[in-house]
Amino acid sequence: MSRFKRGGKIDSRAGFKTENVESPVPRGLLKTARKSGQLNLSGRGLTEVPQSVWRLNIDTPEEAQQNLAFGGSDRWWEQTDLTKLLLSSNKLEVLSEDIRLLPALVVLDVHDNQLTTLPASIGELENLQKLNLSHNKLKELPEELWLLKNLRSLQLQQNLLEEIPEGVGQLVDLDDIDLSNNQLTALPDSLGNLRNLVKLNLSHNKLKSLPLGISTMKNLKLLDCTRNQLESVPPVLAQMASLEQLYLRHNKLRFLPEFPSCKTLKELHVGNNQIEVLEADHLSHLSALNVLELRDNKVKNLPDEITLLQDLERLDLTNNDISSLPCALGNMPKLKILALEGNPLRAIRRDLLTKGTQELLKYLRSRVQEPTHDVKAQEEPKTAMTLPSQARINVHAIRTQKTLDYSEKQEASIPDEAFDAACDSPVAIVNFSKNQLTAVPPRVMELQDTLSDINLGFNKLTSILPDFSMLKQLVQIDLRNNLLTSLPLELEALTKLRTIILSFNRFKSFPDVLYRLPNLEAILISNNQVGSIDAIQLKGLDRLSTLDLQNNDIMHVPPELGNCTSLRALMLDGNPFRNPRAAIVAKGTDALLEYLRSRIPT
Repeated sequence: MSRFKRGGKIDSRAGFKTENVESPVPRGLLKTARKSGQLNLSGRGLTEVPQSVWRLNIDTPEEAQQNLAFGGSDRWWEQTDLTKLLLSSNKLEVLSEDIRLLPALVVLDVHDNQLTTLPASIGELENLQKLNLSHNKLKELPEELWLLKNLRSLQLQQNLLEEIPEGVGQLVDLDDIDLSNNQLTALPDSLGNLRNLVKLNLSHNKLKSLPLGISTMKNLKLLDCTRNQLESVPPVLAQMASLEQLYLRHNKLRFLPEFPSCKTLKELHVGNNQIEVLEADHLSHLSALNVLELRDNKVKNLPDEITLLQDLERLDLTNNDISSLPCALGNMPKLKILALEGNPLRAIRRDLLTKGTQELLKYLRSRVQEPTHDVKAQEEPKTAMTLPSQARINVHAIRTQKTLDYSEKQEASIPDEAFDAACDSPVAIVNFSKNQLTAVPPRVMELQDTLSDINLGFNKLTSILPDFSMLKQLVQIDLRNNLLTSLPLELEALTKLRTIILSFNRFKSFPDVLYRLPNLEAILISNNQVGSIDAIQLKGLDRLSTLDLQNNDIMHVPPELGNCTSLRALMLDGNPFRNPRAAIVAKGTDALLEYLRSRIPT
């Protein structure tokens, strides 16, 4: 085919040199910019800014040289200084020092380019109020940047910054600065000078601490420190007189922030940390809270002081280790959303949890009882005949609540007095957690006819003896935080068992006996060293709705696990497997099971 033809037609361009190659910035756009004072060059694929842009307000326009007859709208000498320049979403690697030729700029937007440095002359743009440098490749900032005393908004997110110089404290008129998604490991104390800041975004960095200076930010309403490496938050932050929203998700916190006299804080987000204990005094200072988000932590108990948060509207406790709730929670006047999925709750039926917050609160209100009185306080005052250990046994609880509680004593054995006090009562619940037990107390077997719930967590148990299987009425067993490596097969006699908690032990394999307990509804065996699971046998547990295998050594997730359709919560985070990818696991149980089913070989 002739090179002069395309698709049978003569190509009029063939053989001729094209004149007047289109400028990356059309002349008409520059002409309009002289009148309006605004120039938008976003998304034009520019690798550099043409000189005609920097010299827009200096050079005589080309049309003035060609045409001497001007209409009223073409008086170029009456042009407006450029105040707004948009250069975002191009391919710029540098900005020319000639930027100083646009001293009237109020807004400069160069986000989404490939800038690695900034020109020193940027400090001469003394009228600049809004500067967007986000989504570039900046590793450092010139000292001249801090000369921009009229700057109100500075966007630096999504760069490669490792530090922010002390000079930032000179930008005292700033009311918005975004430093998120960088590589910051520390912040200067001078940040506290920015007292007009309303919002400060520090998320997605590598911060291990916050500067005490920021406590002087009297107008700050939102502070976002999500996804850093914070282990604590300085109590002086409570002095931030306007702070309403504090985001601390995905850090390394072990406690709630200790905020004395924090009257304004409305939202506290501390999900995905390592919080195990909610201190009563930490809660008592947060009286103004509307939202407390604590999901994906290791909280075990909810103290009664939670009810001090009378304005609380949303309480998110998803995926913690909470086994019971204070009934007084039902009387919190404004609580609209109470999220509890993924907790080993014992006293609350699963179907009740699915009915929604209001039904759950109604149930808790119905359970509010008169406060129980400890025997040492009222019923059986100490006499010369009363042994010290007996004074610590709550006889009232044994009689009225069928509960034998000898927990948090840090003792190596349970005294006979405890069992003697229970011998005439149909005890249904035993709590011996947080002691130093190395074996299950043999006298527990005396309670075999009535015992349905036993808590032996936080002890030093190394094994469970076969005679434990005599406790045939058991519905729930809590053995978390011990030193167990196996369970005896004899436990298959516990046919009523619905929940077993084995988290934080030393299991290297999934206990075979669990496959033989057909009524199991929840197996929590996170934070062990389990290497594999038998999905075929697991499918036989057709009532199993919760399976927590987080933080184990599972290298391979069998696709057949997708056939375990009774599962409502399957937790696999923190295992070394590569498939399914984290993004799929994060979509939730239903999507994960569906993905696994799609991988079953046909």
